[in-house]
Amino acid sequence: MSDFDVPDGIDVLRVFCGPDGRHGNALGVVRDGGRHPDEASRQELARRLGFSETVFVDDPERGRVDIYTPGLRLPFAGHPLVGTAWLLDLEILELPVGDVFARQDGEFTWISARPEWVPPRTLERYGSAAEVEALTEPPPGEGWVYVWAWEDEAAGRVRARAFPRRGDGIVEDEATGAAALLLSARLGRALNIRQGRGSQILTAPAPDGTVEIGGRVLLAVRG
Repeated sequence: MSDFDVPDGIDVLRVFCGPDGRHGNALGVVRDGGRHPDEASRQELARRLGFSETVFVDDPERGRVDIYTPGLRLPFAGHPLVGTAWLLDLEILELPVGDVFARQDGEFTWISARPEWVPPRTLERYGSAAEVEALTEPPPGEGWVYVWAWEDEAAGRVRARAFPRRGDGIVEDEATGAAALLLSARLGRALNIRQGRGSQILTAPAPDGTVEIGGRVLLAVRG
């Protein structure tokens, strides 16, 4: 995050926290999206906040939301929707791509979405979790890459890291629900993913082609 102070009316969450409550991906939630009515003002606020994503809530009852990175608007993203569903206690979130269903299960918040809603990601398998751990910078190349390796294939445990490589100041994404969704769909099985410094993402494919992604959410700053 930048050194820009978070204005009133913006809650800051940590989404996909680890079992110890640490880590997770920071998320800004603008409760009253009407205060930033146009795309240009929303993009500017997202850039100034510097979170990997910022959500603007346009209708808290219907769950209509709008998602931005520091550099672009997204049709779908995982951790913003998990975080917003938890914060507003929603069962449905309305997006341009379709309705996303959410549920609470103990300490975990889950959303269900379709892989075809996810913006393009390269999923690159490494030979070992140690190789993923050893990365000190993004792998060479352009475009969004999700590097992963099995920690325990039989148990579905994965080690992963994510690098947007889009030049917007986000060098590494701490926890990426959309990429986890794609990986779970590709492998056709439920996963327990440890990403970034220690964030945790759970996934579960469904027979209808959707994938659930779930994790813990904590409130970091009440705006």
